[in-house]
Amino acid sequence: LADLIHRFAALLDPADGNAALLSTWITSAQAEDLPHLHAFTRGLEKDLAAVDAALTLPHHNGSTEGVNNKTKLIKRQMYGRASFPLLRHRILLG
Repeated sequence: LADLIHRFAALLDPADGNAALLSTWITSAQAEDLPHLHAFTRGLEKDLAAVDAALTLPHHNGSTEGVNNKTKLIKRQMYGRASFPLLRHRILLG
């Protein structure tokens, strides 16, 4: 299990050959007797095109997701306590 995890972690750094390496990793992971890992590999196979893109392309939307997460956090903290102008002020200054 540890070897499979380390090999998968190496794929998380985007590179051109990662799509082929992912296919061999899935095959070797399914050959093991680890049911939870089988469920993970089935999930990868269901959306293989998106997983291949994530592992091969250098583009991502992490900064956008970070801003969305921060905005939702501030909104949850202020729920029922203040008006929209204060929420806007906290988002713009935070």
